[in-house]
Amino acid sequence: MNTLSPPASKPWFREPWPWFLISLPATAVIAGVATVWIAATNADGLVVGDYYKAGLAINQTLARDDTARRLALNAVLRDRDGALSLTLTGHVDAWPAQLTLVLAHPTRPGMDQTLTLGHAGGGHYRTTLPVLPAGKWHAELSDAASTWRLSGVLHSPFSQPAMLKAGTGSSVQ
Repeated sequence: MNTLSPPASKPWFREPWPWFLISLPATAVIAGVATVWIAATNADGLVVGDYYKAGLAINQTLARDDTARRLALNAVLRDRDGALSLTLTGHVDAWPAQLTLVLAHPTRPGMDQTLTLGHAGGGHYRTTLPVLPAGKWHAELSDAASTWRLSGVLHSPFSQPAMLKAGTGSSVQ
């Protein structure tokens, strides 16, 4: 007579469902370890370390912006043959001998650059242009005595001229 024989049973590790069920929590563990590794190897960058002092200094910063507005100062930044060229316009008695340009990365303070621009005559200034990673940069231009300030936003690679104005973000021309 024809009797049904029980199917041959396979060991559990030869079945697909236990491996599928094990893979779900294993994936979560691997993703958690990767997240911990990324957090441990990449430090959080603070744009301003001491927020309280920065808050107290806001009135001084606003006074510098007001001085730049009163003098009708504007600056145009250009990349010319690997050098940073700046043209400063406004009502000043004498052009400063040097200007300070701070290029601050929005999230990585370790990438910030401080450049000193030398006067080349008639409101024109020049300095060597450092290699900047592609992206957005906050720019702040001031004279040596920090009596005025122009600020704005630049985008690298530096393909178009950018304008810095008093108390506003820049616009790329």
